[in-house]
Amino acid sequence: MENSNSKPSFDTVTEALRWLGEQGFTKDFNIAEDCILYNNGKQSLSPEEFNIEYYFRFEGDTDPGDEDIVYGISSVKYDIKGVLMSAFGVYADAMSHEMIKKLAVHY
Repeated sequence: MENSNSKPSFDTVTEALRWLGEQGFTKDFNIAEDCILYNNGKQSLSPEEFNIEYYFRFEGDTDPGDEDIVYGISSVKYDIKGVLMSAFGVYADAMSHEMIKKLAVHY
């Protein structure tokens, strides 16, 4: 791990997930078309209800399936922090324009 502009960098997704967990990002978020879901899909956050505090991009050396972005996401409104993992490129999830805009500014 290296420190650069107070944002750490990691060699593996596992290292990033471990570090985010240590920082209190404990919820598991999943992408839906126009929001992110948590609590097994029972609750959701729209793009205006969450902030991206950290993101880490991982590119697979040999397998495009290894390409991921790990987001550290928080919601002041709901007082929660969690992790969202998303593939990019040909494996990207279908999302609304608002979700693409919210997440893409961090690529």
